Amino acid sequence: MIGRITPAMTTAQVLANINTLQDQMDTTEQQLSTGLTINQPSDNPYGASLALQLNSSLSSLSNYSNSVADGTAWSTAATSSLTSIQSMVQRVQELVTGAANGTQSAADLQDTGAEVTQLTAAIKQEANTQYNGQYVFSGSATTTAPYSAATGDAYQGNTSAVTREVGPGSTVPVNVDLSSLLGSGSSGPGGSDGKLLDTLNTISADLSSGSATAVADLSNNQLSNLTGSLNTLEGLQATAGTTQDRLTLASTRITGLQNTDTAALSNDEDANIASTYTTYSNEQAAFTAALKAGASIVQSSLMDFLSS
Repeated sequence: MIGRITPAMTTAQVLANINTLQDQMDTTEQQLSTGLTINQPSDNPYGASLALQLNSSLSSLSNYSNSVADGTAWSTAATSSLTSIQSMVQRVQELVTGAANGTQSAADLQDTGAEVTQLTAAIKQEANTQYNGQYVFSGSATTTAPYSAATGDAYQGNTSAVTREVGPGSTVPVNVDLSSLLGSGSSGPGGSDGKLLDTLNTISADLSSGSATAVADLSNNQLSNLTGSLNTLEGLQATAGTTQDRLTLASTRITGLQNTDTAALSNDEDANIASTYTTYSNEQAAFTAALKAGASIVQSSLMDFLSS
């Protein structure tokens, strides 16, 4: 049996259709407003899950990028100090070469010794270089100055590595062991260690003495020691350079992954504005037509009911 279609049924159907069109238009309007096709998980559950994964990946990559930038700045500060130390050691080498030929007067030797003493203090000052409030040559004891007036030439840091995370389970050491070059002079537990500070102190003492034996020591021993120190310094500079190369490669890799994930996220959730606007215009036209048709249908049924 065919049931009777009542005005109430017609009205309910018309309102349901209008509400459906209204919901579709609201969704499209939100996409236009946010520029995203996914504004709540129900819009696209799979797409929403993928967006969460991509955003998590981008967050991790951002952290790695910040770590690389921090490590690069740290390594740059260390490299700059090593270059300054190299220049000062080379200056000492020039002074010692001039003094070792035995032609300078006692007063000239003492003046040269005073300059070497000043250069030694400047080298220790460079060893206390800081980046972001941390001492770059103290190993993991980054809050402790490697060399201080209170402890003389004794090295106060340690030889532990300072690393920066550049990827999952991947770290790069950003510090160099400057104590392998400078040592602790004669302040260490074993006394004089023959490293750079010890050599500089001996040179200053020889120059201040001005004796023939002291001048001979400059030529026979200390110039050779300075050459060894410069070789060690070049090794540290090479290590710092390698660190910067690794950080640069890591930065390039991270940037590539960020671009890939950003593109994938855009494909997943970004709205095509031109297409979405066209859809919205069509939905708006359909909604307006539904309102007009619904008003006509409901009005006609009501008049029919009143006249019956």
